[in-house]
Amino acid sequence: MPRKPRNLRSGYAYHITIRCNNREFKLQKRECREVFLYAIKKALNKYNFKLYALCIMSNHVHYLIEPAQPEDLPKIMHFLNWYTAMCFNRMLRRTGHSSTMLTTGFWEKRYFSDGFPASDKDRALNTLRYIHGNPKAAKMRSGFFYDFSNYGSYERLTDDGLTQWHPAFLQLGNSLEECAKKYKGFCQRYKPKEKKTPTRCHWGSKLLAGVHLSEKGSTTNPKKSKSRLVQTPCQVSESPELTRIVSQFIDANRAPRETVNRL
Repeated sequence: MPRKPRNLRSGYAYHITIRCNNREFKLQKRECREVFLYAIKKALNKYNFKLYALCIMSNHVHYLIEPAQPEDLPKIMHFLNWYTAMCFNRMLRRTGHSSTMLTTGFWEKRYFSDGFPASDKDRALNTLRYIHGNPKAAKMRSGFFYDFSNYGSYERLTDDGLTQWHPAFLQLGNSLEECAKKYKGFCQRYKPKEKKTPTRCHWGSKLLAGVHLSEKGSTTNPKKSKSRLVQTPCQVSESPELTRIVSQFIDANRAPRETVNRL
């Protein structure tokens, strides 16, 4: 059955959710999430889009994106998914026959996309809060501050080098401080819905952690399997530019020292 074409419109922002294949926790490694920030910077330079919200979880990622042109959205997502999959597969020592196989092997084939016009202030604020509230809803944090979310830039009014404030946020008050105060209160009233526990069992993934399996359908030939392992690390993860981008993002979004979450 053919996929329905996405309804892309000028001046719309899009809530994007992309999940790891089989909802596996492939982004648990901090290094993977750091490389993700670097990939977003490269995508921003390439496509010049607006990124209003971001939250990188351990098995999925949320964005709130406004592309410069509607037709840029699929290009942005293709670049991000391709680039991150290539890096992550190398970091995690996974291989495949082609870049397409590697990308689809890491991410689910189709990402969730829900757009709304810039004039829809309520929708924008609720989407921002939903994205920023993900770590709390997942019980990873008791509050909203999280190193790989840009909530901190809204409450602390900082520049993380990747994201910017949504116009709906800037309409909350007569000053930036008032906007931040009102958004903080809006988030504190958030009561996330209990997420259903997936019925699919991933105990096998935990038992086989660190074990390299051959490709599906291939013969179990030890020599072939060994030759397919990637031996070189991802050079991006050691880049000084990556360190700078990650440091700026995390420093801008981290909770103030006196309120750092100990969880």
